[in-house]
Amino acid sequence: MNFHIIIPAHNEEDYIGKTLESLAQQTLLPKAVVIVNDNSTDSTQNIAENYASKHEWISVINSASSDKHLPGSKIIKAFNKGLHSLNNDFDIICKFDADLIFPVNYLEKISNHFKSNPKLGMASGFCYIEKDNTWILENLTNKDHIRGALKAYRKDCFNQIGQLKSSMGWDTVDELLAKYNGWEILTDESLHVKHLKPTGQSYNKASKYLQGEAMYKMRYGFWITLISALKLAYKKRSFQMFRDYMSGYFKAKSNNVEFLVSEEEGKFIRDLRWKGIKTKFSN
Repeated sequence: MNFHIIIPAHNEEDYIGKTLESLAQQTLLPKAVVIVNDNSTDSTQNIAENYASKHEWISVINSASSDKHLPGSKIIKAFNKGLHSLNNDFDIICKFDADLIFPVNYLEKISNHFKSNPKLGMASGFCYIEKDNTWILENLTNKDHIRGALKAYRKDCFNQIGQLKSSMGWDTVDELLAKYNGWEILTDESLHVKHLKPTGQSYNKASKYLQGEAMYKMRYGFWITLISALKLAYKKRSFQMFRDYMSGYFKAKSNNVEFLVSEEEGKFIRDLRWKGIKTKFSN
């Protein structure tokens, strides 16, 4: 299967070389990798261009955006710029972060999953972070959720969900819309991907408000937002984070922020979320 990989990168000089090296060592090489150098002020561009000079399937484009860290909108705008630079000759489109080290058989195993199941819309491995010289699971979400750092989509699924939303919550709503359209999601526990920079390391308070806003935009409603905010804040051991999430939700509601999904899709999402919540409480 043909893989096209897009890697948005902003000031990733400490990591991007390791990411590209791990992709260059794959048993199944990607057909194309494009690094979108998003307003970096360090050596990210030089490192990426050095790899591009060695591998014809790697290219680098530059994007001038804000220095402000805005999870969702900034990274997806960079992703879309990379997407527009590629042709349509691919089977699988990937959005990868620039701080990952993939096992050598990562793309081959992901390809095999897609080949064996024509209804598989999205697939990934798991992110591991280093703690006390040991690589442990970065357990921020359920194991059936594909982390935003390492998304891989079948082309038909990618197009059917309307591609990626330029908003915080893009890496949740994509899965929900995939399920709404009848696609299956797979996470392979045998694929351990080293995540060199823990998620949320550079998030600021405004970013945390955006998480609550995203829950509103996905039409979660108050009670599912409340439960989701409590769960996320508990995992981060931060009551302030819970307050930020809820403030973001109510602020979006009062400002009538535009939804990411239709009413019908929103009902499906709420039903799916309630089903998941009830399952956890019954176990």
